[in-house]
Amino acid sequence: MRVWIQLMVGFFIANVLGYGGGPSSIPLMYNEIVSHYHWINDSEFSNMLALGNALPGPIATKIAAFVGYGAGGWVGLFAALAGTILPSAVALILLLKVLHKYRQSPVVKGMSLLVQPVIAIMMAVLTWQMVKNSISQIGIWQALGIAAVAFWAMQIRKIHPALVIVAAFAYGGIVLSHVV
Repeated sequence: MRVWIQLMVGFFIANVLGYGGGPSSIPLMYNEIVSHYHWINDSEFSNMLALGNALPGPIATKIAAFVGYGAGGWVGLFAALAGTILPSAVALILLLKVLHKYRQSPVVKGMSLLVQPVIAIMMAVLTWQMVKNSISQIGIWQALGIAAVAFWAMQIRKIHPALVIVAAFAYGGIVLSHVV
């Protein structure tokens, strides 16, 4: 199968099943990109995710563009973007019509509430995989220190996450480049 078809199918699957938007589809994209098709590895995925979160715009399209271009050039980029955008656009149009019609239904409200724990677990699994990767790459004390500083900066000092990510990139480029 041609790589651009694989890109379209892989991103279509991840995004059609990713209820709740970009963040909830990230674990599904990880599965397709790293585990199933092996377009990039764990470390590259973590770096791409960190950089993508520092840039403006939806994370799902940035991941699709990066991986699509890397795996299949310009055709791959557009195939991955189509697989990412089309399910959301079509589903949004159809679901908005249905939800508008049945917005007061307890079934619709229940479906929306009960899928949230599944999304939370998917995000926890992805977080755990990234924590394991960080610990194996830079050690437990560096990983814990960076996590503690990031938590302090975002939660206590209310520094924008993009600035924290840029600071982590700078720290990694200056300090950790000698460790790894």
